[in-house]
Order: sequence, then structure tokens, then C-alpha cells
Amino acid sequence: MNPSTRIHQLRGLIRQHNFYYYTLDDPQISDAEYDALFRELIELEQAHPELDDPNSPSKQVGAPPSTVFSAVEHRQPMLSLGNALDQSEFAAFDQRVREKLQQEPITYLAEPKFDGLAVNLTYEHGVLIRAATRGDGQTGEDVTDNILTIRQIPTVIDLPEPSLLEIRGEVVMTHADFAALNQQRERRGEKLFANPRNAAAGSLRQKDPKITAERPLRFFAYGIGAASGVDLPATQSALLDQIEAWGLPVSDLRRTVIGVDESFALQDQLAAQRPTLAFDIDGVVFKVNDRRAQEQLGFVARAPRWAIAYKFPAEEKISRIEAVDFQVGRTGAITPVARVTPVAVGGVTVANITLHNMDEIQRKDLRIGDAVWVRRAGDVIPEIICNIPEQRPADAKPITLPETCPECGSAIIRDADQAVARCSGGLFCPAQRREAIRHFASRKAMNIDGLGDKWISLFLEQGLVAHVDDLFYLQRDQ
Repeated sequence: MNPSTRIHQLRGLIRQHNFYYYTLDDPQISDAEYDALFRELIELEQAHPELDDPNSPSKQVGAPPSTVFSAVEHRQPMLSLGNALDQSEFAAFDQRVREKLQQEPITYLAEPKFDGLAVNLTYEHGVLIRAATRGDGQTGEDVTDNILTIRQIPTVIDLPEPSLLEIRGEVVMTHADFAALNQQRERRGEKLFANPRNAAAGSLRQKDPKITAERPLRFFAYGIGAASGVDLPATQSALLDQIEAWGLPVSDLRRTVIGVDESFALQDQLAAQRPTLAFDIDGVVFKVNDRRAQEQLGFVARAPRWAIAYKFPAEEKISRIEAVDFQVGRTGAITPVARVTPVAVGGVTVANITLHNMDEIQRKDLRIGDAVWVRRAGDVIPEIICNIPEQRPADAKPITLPETCPECGSAIIRDADQAVARCSGGLFCPAQRREAIRHFASRKAMNIDGLGDKWISLFLEQGLVAHVDDLFYLQRDQ
């Protein structure tokens, strides 16, 4: 594939995944897979400057805000962060900073990288007047009414008049609160949230603030945006101390470190603490502590030059493929799902892992009985990295695509140029019928409150519903 075609393809893929992640709170790929696409795009654009496009996602942040909420223009852009995946990449960042500032060593303010939803709080004369999501970095969504339900966030802080101050931070949910929320949703027959980040983002971006008020959301401030009429400290660490003094929550795991060796030591320390923390974190953010030096370093298109997110490597464990089930989706897509020996990865017990399609199974040479390396990609989605050839048992069985649908017995078809196999049964297939009704009732479609998986399965089992239009003829006494 020529570079121009691949760049065009990557830009389209990244825009699509930005929309799923930032707008729908429903990521379709892991953070690691997204980072790989993004890095490939940047490398190709750097190698082929003649193909530069100012609208490339490599120069933008997030995704356009949803039309459900009013749009809010950010006074200062809410940018993203560059990533370092290992010590060499962090050391390269540190070297760039030292060379630009003609100073060494550099003092950094380090804090956990919370996995939540970024928001901007605007205080005028000390009064909270607006809250907005990041959106595309330039324009966010007005979530003021929902933010007001988070008791940790003060509506009034001690600022002079006149003054304006934007405080930025992350809305998150604890592991315990996430588990309790999913238990509640399961009892109600509602779709479960995949992880605390999705739960926090979905809870904050509700049209009805009463729903948000019922959700156990937390907030941690990490910096500021626009500011006028306010005397601010000269360092990032003192700035966070001041924000905390105003009554806003700030991570108590923040530290100042000097140079790369102390930075690496803190990274290792937080990585070791990570399984015991109440919140999901996926790395450590390092910011040049001197705020004048931050101004001197400036920004690139989508991120500051004075900060970087040093991400944790995904935790990996060994398990074994015990069986493979074939699940049927709403459009008839057949997805192989491996049942593996339960194993704890990143604080979550993993027992089922999607294998995506038969091409992926062949590429990784997976068989039933194989010992495999398992991780939660991006610390969210379980995946099998590879098999362990030397541990393959003599009776390992190849994984084969069934000829008929496991739900309805219809023929399974797969076009030669398609990776996905499909059930040919259409709505005759109970799985497709169930998923079609679930999609129809979902928030993205008709948004039928209270009609979750449990009720849909019950209606189908009792023959009360066969098609979506039957929902409108249900009677209370049935």
C-alpha cells in the first residue's frame, strides 16, 4: 500500500475511533491498538511532509462534541498529552526539555494519570458558572447541571472580584462504586458498563441530571486553563496546593521529582501501588514544575511540550484455552470467544476473551488446550497476545468455524474477501432477534427506560415479543 493511501486510511480509522471513545463512550479497540495506529500515522506524516493536512487527527484532540448538549467554546484549548511507553522515550522527552531550556536537571511535578473524563470548570468571581467536557479540544459539551451533582466540587471558592479561573480535572469512579453500580444494573436487566472509565463518562453525559446525581462520581483537579485577576503560584506543585486550598480534590499521590532517575523510581513505585488503588490509573503524568519554563517550552498542535504521559505496560499472565464458543451478534456476525482458565489480570478476573474472527485465530495459531499469554489491552479489554508453543499439549485441537449457527441452525456464510462470518438466518435467528430488540431499546436508538437484557430475554422466552413492534402491544397484565 502506498503511503498516501495508508495515511488516508489511518486518518479515517482514527477519526472513527475518536468518535466511539470521546462521543459515544464506547471504545471499539484497546488503548494499545489506538496508540499503534496513531504512532504509525505520525511516522508516515513525518516521512512524507508533502502529504501534510492541518485537519489530520494527529493535529487535533478528541472528537466533535455530541449534539445532545449545548456547545461551549474553550477560552484555552484543552489539549491531549504525548505518550512515553518506556524509559528510552521518557529520556528522549527529558533531553528535549533540557536542550530547549538550557538547564539540567529538570524538576517535574508527577501525578497519576487517572482514566476518566476530562472536564473544565469555569469560576467567575469565585462562583462556578459553567462546566464543559474536553470535546475536540476547542469546543466541549455543557455539563454544568450534571457537575453540580458532584458534592466534591465547590460551587464557590475564595477568589477576588473581578476574576476568572478555569480549573481542569478528571471525573472518575472508584472500583468499589463501579462494581456496585454494575450489580445494580444487572438486577435491573440493564447493560453493564465495561469499565470504570466508561461508567464515569456515561454517567456525567446524561441528559437527565437526576441520573447523574444517583451515580457515585468523583473529581480530581490537575491544572488550570484561562485565568485573569488571580495571583497564581510560580510552580505546578504550588498551583495544585493552591487548588486544594480552594477546596477542590487533588491527588495525594502527587510528587516532585528531579531528573530521569527519580522519575523512573516514582513510575515503578506507582506501578507497584496500582493494584491497591481505589481508582484506575494507566500511567504517570510528568509536567515541568516551573510554570515560566512551561511558557517557554510552549505547545505543538495537540499537546504541550512541557508534559508527557508515561504509560504503564499492560500486565500479562499465563492462562489456557479450555474451549471456544461462537456468539451471534445483531447483524449475524459470528464471533469466536475463548473460554480460558480464570486468571486475575490488572485487578480483574478474566475468563472469556474475544478472538475476533478466524483470520485472527490463524494469525496467532491458537488451538483449544494452548497455554497463552493474556493481558488487558490498554488495561481495559482482555486479549490473547500469543500462544506458548513449548507448552502446547499433544491433544490440542484446531479451532474450526461451525457450518451452522449455534443459535438457529442456519448456514454460516463467509465471503472470500471478508474476515467476518455471518449467520444467514436473519431475524429467524433468536440471537439476532434479541440483539435487534436490545439495540432498538438502547439509548442510541429509542432510549426505552428500564428495558434491559433481562426483560428482553424474558419477553422472548415467554413468546410475548418476536419483533420490535411487539413492544408497543405489551399489556401490564401479561
